[in-house]
Amino acid sequence: MNNTKLNLEMRGRPTVYDNEQILQKAQHVFWTKGFTATSLEDLLKAMEIGSGSFYNAFKGGKKELFRKAIQQRRIAFNQFKAELKQSESPINLIKDFFRSIAKSDQESHLQGCIIANTVVEMTFVDEELEQESVAILKEVEAMFTAAIDKAQKNGTLKNQTDPIVLGRYLITLWNGLNVTRRMYPDNKVLKTQIEMQLEIIS
Repeated sequence: MNNTKLNLEMRGRPTVYDNEQILQKAQHVFWTKGFTATSLEDLLKAMEIGSGSFYNAFKGGKKELFRKAIQQRRIAFNQFKAELKQSESPINLIKDFFRSIAKSDQESHLQGCIIANTVVEMTFVDEELEQESVAILKEVEAMFTAAIDKAQKNGTLKNQTDPIVLGRYLITLWNGLNVTRRMYPDNKVLKTQIEMQLEIIS
């Protein structure tokens, strides 16, 4: 857990906020509405702070906050990456990772993946945010590739297709599912589709 604190100035007096909690609140707004459609008012209301406090903590404004919010997803992916490295059955963990989509609530389905959403939204709009999001997805792809390579070598994965190709298959599946779950926010439908796609790494 990141227990760093943010010192926000309100009416000349410092107020301490939990950094992780603030970012999670902001992330939820961005995840639901996207970067462009999210207003400062939306953020201030969700974060329960004033504009002075906001700009004191985030000198770069909405964009700086957004970048910090998507970095929270990188942290989550890195935690999963550490689990994969320690696991004797990394493929099972990857399967559970995808299967968890079909256990989500409807709001999560309609939100999709904030990182994939950002790649789509920021293409031709903000190259910096686009490339930062692309980099995170490529890290996830590399995480899948390494786990597949490990499983092939220890004999727990029969499919001996190039790990790079299979890793790219899985990130394609991830990106695709995060659109499909918006089309069909139904866990039974999603479970069927996910199981069929996961057969390739059996």
